[in-house]
Amino acid sequence: MACTPWIRAAAAALLVAGCTPTADTPPPVADASADGPGDVEPPRAADGAPPLDAAAPDAAPPDAAAIDGGPDARPADHPLPAVPADGPAPTWTVEVLERFPHDPRAFTQGLALVDGVLYESTGLNGQSSVRIVDLDSGAVQRRHDLDARFFGEGLAPVGDALIQLTWRSQVAFVYDRATLAPRGERRYVGEGWGLTFDGRWLILSDGTSRLRFFDPGTFAEQGAVAVLDGGRPLQRLNELEFVDGEVLANVWMTDVIVRIDPASGRVIGRLDLSGLRPAEVGREDVLNGIAWDADRRRLLVTGKRWPYIFSIRARP
Repeated sequence: MACTPWIRAAAAALLVAGCTPTADTPPPVADASADGPGDVEPPRAADGAPPLDAAAPDAAPPDAAAIDGGPDARPADHPLPAVPADGPAPTWTVEVLERFPHDPRAFTQGLALVDGVLYESTGLNGQSSVRIVDLDSGAVQRRHDLDARFFGEGLAPVGDALIQLTWRSQVAFVYDRATLAPRGERRYVGEGWGLTFDGRWLILSDGTSRLRFFDPGTFAEQGAVAVLDGGRPLQRLNELEFVDGEVLANVWMTDVIVRIDPASGRVIGRLDLSGLRPAEVGREDVLNGIAWDADRRRLLVTGKRWPYIFSIRARP
């Protein structure tokens, strides 16, 4: 990922502070009230760092921000084809290019790949973690476990930090990207489901039809956009990934990834992944986890407790 001024500014703010949104289904292993809003005081950073107070980047609000590149500015071998300028959003099936082993115990809530390193957030109370994973072998190389009170959710790299959401605790944890050492925490209102970073704003889903925009340094909310599919709100947006000007989103309890124009909220296409779901996984072990390998232009997907991660592309 190129180190744009926005990334440098966000990384600097996170560093000054000494420096994870949420689950899509009620935790099956703990009473949800134990992780409800206001019920848990999140831990401070190990060095007692205060909340970030760095100024927001000097940028237009999210709904007016220009998107560099965009869905049509891409090479012919891109795994996501260009979208039509108008008309109904098309649906593509996908083909598998590569298959990698994945921990079948990992209740995947967030996935990201930066500089050849795979990061994963897992959920469930008492099982939530943030991990560094070797893609080729599936081996967990480094892991930080959350306190059992917290249900881990979406994950986004920002500079040399990782930010991990929680479902109902209204707290995001900040880690050092290389070591997973805790560097602080941030507060937000509402549930946390998916999280991604577009180089300027953190984009958060909360299980509704909204995408919410946050300043990566202060975690102050900057605005929101309603996601519409054919003019109708699309609910239960889950894990997110920013790919060349568009947001990809899992839709909870479906085998679909939608492609969203973040400036307008319009669904511009869909990927049908119904053929990928392993036969041996449970009903709740749904498609969830999208990572974009910008260096090798690979799109990786997995699901909760799936035994594999897949590299895919849309069928032309």
